[in-house]
Amino acid sequence: KAKAEQSPPVKRMLAAGVPLGAGTDATRVASYNPFVSLYWLITGKTVGGTTLYTEANRLERMEALRLWTASSAWFSSEQGRKGALAPGQLADLAVLSADYFSIPDEDIKRLESVLTLVGGKAVHAAAEFAALAPPALPVLPVWSPVAKFGGYAPPLATSGCACSLF
Repeated sequence: KAKAEQSPPVKRMLAAGVPLGAGTDATRVASYNPFVSLYWLITGKTVGGTTLYTEANRLERMEALRLWTASSAWFSSEQGRKGALAPGQLADLAVLSADYFSIPDEDIKRLESVLTLVGGKAVHAAAEFAALAPPALPVLPVWSPVAKFGGYAPPLATSGCACSLF
């Protein structure tokens, strides 16, 4: 367990100035869901609730989100072009089912995008934005839990969408 508590030592790596970005290995080793990853970075817990990270290695919400956005742009040499909502940057964005910055930690893993725009076009739409949805693509790989169960956790019940800018 001691080794698991420090693997990977994300907070120490950031403090040392190591360029880091967050991403997913899809269903090979972990959930493809970015909110499950954000939950882990913030709480140190697995989807099942087992605490692996000590508090010393956990990130604040903004810091964890930055790994998924602006920090990841470094790896594709697109700093200043994507990763933030700012003039001159791509307007790719997601409208979430609840406010990431104000919901309880346990609800982060159940967040969903209700509208995702890439290149100004809706690539995913649900809830009140469902009319904008493009045709659904098949879930791959076919053995994925998402293909059978629709996801990894029940969705967060919401009364509408919430937007947060950073």
